[in-house]
Amino acid sequence: MNPLEAALSNPWAALRAVTDDPLHPGGAAATGELLDRAGVGAGTRLLDAGCGGGESLALAAERGARPVGLDRDPGLDDGVPDLPVVRGDMLSFPVRDDALDVVLAECTLCLSDDVPATLAEARRVLDEGGRLALSDVVTDGESPELPPFIAGALCLTNGTDRDRERLRERVEDAGFRVAEVRDHREDLLAMREQVGEAVDIEGLVAAAGGDAASLREQGAKLGRQVEDGTIGYVSVVAEAV
Repeated sequence: MNPLEAALSNPWAALRAVTDDPLHPGGAAATGELLDRAGVGAGTRLLDAGCGGGESLALAAERGARPVGLDRDPGLDDGVPDLPVVRGDMLSFPVRDDALDVVLAECTLCLSDDVPATLAEARRVLDEGGRLALSDVVTDGESPELPPFIAGALCLTNGTDRDRERLRERVEDAGFRVAEVRDHREDLLAMREQVGEAVDIEGLVAAAGGDAASLREQGAKLGRQVEDGTIGYVSVVAEAV
């Protein structure tokens, strides 16, 4: 597999090569803030659903928490402490009922094939009063059609579940009380600029046989939607009830 094929087959890995980990708007600072709001500290039993290379696990462990990662392809990055990670997906957490204090899901809920089922799993494994701490891309309208690997990398798949209000409704329907929703538009804009400066997206698409001109038009529309807030990034902290 050549480098182009590798990038197209795994856009998340390609993006991680040009962005600061963790791979989501705001990076480690945003993760730390979310952990603060979820009350993560000494002894907190935490599951990071879709933990990737383990950067957020490490941040939780630094606070004295007892974190466990869940990922469909486990593998901690170099420099990350040897923390427990289990293989699994977003539809069935290999955790017993009422076993956790916090479920963390940073820009991973959008990767679920069944968002309500994933949220139900989060509620199942949380003790009463436990917290769901998530962040994700949201929309206030339809997002433009993009090549699948770009849509996946930007977390714009499963379009019906990206609606801002619909996300809150789904969290509440799963058995949570939403405590706080914060908007992170500036973090999303900064990440867009960072990726745009480092990656020749048009060149990648053209090399793969795609329509670079169409992508340019779609990308311009996407940029306008990010700037006007039609596409945004939010974090949510909710309590299990």
